[in-house]
Amino acid sequence: MASLGSGSRGNATLIQTQQSCVMVDCGFTLKEIQRRAAQRQVDLGSLDAILVTHEHSDHSSGVAALARCYHIPVYLTHGTFASGRIGRCPQIQVFNGDTQLHIGAFTVRAVTVPHDAREPVQYCFESAGHRAGVLTDLGSVTSHVRDAFDHCDLLLLEFNHDRQLLAEGPYPASLKRRVGGDWGHLSNAQAAKLLGQLNLQRLEHLVIAHISEKNNSRDAVEEQLRQTDPELLAKTIWASQAHGFDWIEASRKSVLQASCERV
Repeated sequence: MASLGSGSRGNATLIQTQQSCVMVDCGFTLKEIQRRAAQRQVDLGSLDAILVTHEHSDHSSGVAALARCYHIPVYLTHGTFASGRIGRCPQIQVFNGDTQLHIGAFTVRAVTVPHDAREPVQYCFESAGHRAGVLTDLGSVTSHVRDAFDHCDLLLLEFNHDRQLLAEGPYPASLKRRVGGDWGHLSNAQAAKLLGQLNLQRLEHLVIAHISEKNNSRDAVEEQLRQTDPELLAKTIWASQAHGFDWIEASRKSVLQASCERV
C-alpha cells in the first residue's frame, strides 16, 4: 500500500500485489497525479482499476482524466455514478454498495459507510491470505463497518479532527456541524474507539489518514492512540497531504502459507 496524497485537497491510494495494482480515488489533476506517481515509481498504465469511494471532488476530480489517458476501468456505485460528477470514462463498472468485486488478484469488498454523499463506500482488499483496508470519509462507525474491517494486516484509517480543535477552529458553525456530525468525518476519539473494537492481531501497519490541517495535530492523534493502545504507536505511518506515504507491505506469512507449512 502507498498513498499519493491524503486530505481535503486530494486523495489517491495504491494497493498492489505482485500481479495486480489498483488505485482508490483520484482527487488530483492528471499532471499532478503523474508527478506523484513517478515519485513512487508507479506505472499508471499498469493499473487494473480505479475504485471510487464517492463523488466529492477531493476523491474524484481526477478520475475521468486519468482513466481516459491510460484506458483504466473505473468502479463506482450507482449513487456515485448518478451524481454526474465523475466525468466521461472509457470503461465504467457500476455496482451496488456492499458488493464483492474480483479485480485482478484482489477480492474487494465495497463497504457502505455513513457519509454525506450519494452512495459512499470504502474498500477492503484480500489477496493470498492478506487483508488491507481503506477507511476514510465516514461520520460514525456502524457494526457493519466494524465487521468488515476486522483482521487487517494493513489499515488506512481516518483521523480527521480533534473535537476540541474543531470546536475552537476557524470553520463556520455550519461546516463544524457537518464535519463533526454522524455523516461527516471521524474524530480522533471515534477512530481510536474503533481500533479498540477491532481484532488487530494481524495488524502490521496503521496509516493515519485524511488528517485536517486546521482542526487536528500529530500530538492530539498520538495522545489518543496512547490512551487506546500504546503499542499502536510503533506501527503508525502518517499519510500527508503533500506526499502521502511510501510503500508499506504485509510481511507476515498469510494464514494460507502458514497452513501449507504445517501440512
